[in-house]
Amino acid sequence: MVKGVSIKFQSYAETIPRLLDLINLKRELKKYDKIVLKPSLFFSENPELESKSTKKEFVEVILKYCLQNKNPVSEVFIVEGADGVETTELFDKYGYKELAEKYSVGLIDLNNAETEEITKDDFLRFDSIHYPKILKDSFVISIPKLSHDSEMEVIGSLSNMIGAFPSSYYQGFFSRRKNKIRKWPIKYSIHDISKCKIPELTIIDASEFGSILAGQPLEMDKQAVKILGLDWRNVSHIKLIDETIPVEKIEQAK
Repeated sequence: MVKGVSIKFQSYAETIPRLLDLINLKRELKKYDKIVLKPSLFFSENPELESKSTKKEFVEVILKYCLQNKNPVSEVFIVEGADGVETTELFDKYGYKELAEKYSVGLIDLNNAETEEITKDDFLRFDSIHYPKILKDSFVISIPKLSHDSEMEVIGSLSNMIGAFPSSYYQGFFSRRKNKIRKWPIKYSIHDISKCKIPELTIIDASEFGSILAGQPLEMDKQAVKILGLDWRNVSHIKLIDETIPVEKIEQAK
């Protein structure tokens, strides 16, 4: 698979299949028995934060493409691990429960998923991480909506994977939020969860800025932040991952 492609946005239905054909995703999908779509979903009384959630309409076109081009025995799942609220509430709120029922695919709450404890010498802050097995053993597609963010600086393919920290292990004692991933600057938590696994693919909704991007997560995040008028070297988690994760791991989606 190529490193990535960005094309001009026309509509989800027109642009996404053409983009995924360009990166030859049809061939890649057939290699896997499990395909996982990871949107980025937020809950807040602040409408600005909720507007950063991945749109159901965007995910639906990707889901249809995966179902049409997967191998016959493959299973497809939509997953998220909400922060500060029940994931099922977000699935309902943003129409993902309805979407899963329409296409007969599974919805998985990463906050309560079966995990494997991963220990690595090159974690920068964690001694070990309880990582969802469904992500470890699947073809993972990170599907964020490109946005500025006060905490993570940018919501992109790598920062989207912060949802892989299960609240059952990382929730605070007196809070529903995953406070244990915020004991240090969030860039370190994004880095360490990326050391567990970088998604095989990202598809970034930058339609508000006139583009859709697809390809390897780190490379696409570098391209996406330019759309926001930023230099990726000034986005702390992208710079940190670029400096510390070996190229061969970053390019695993090839």
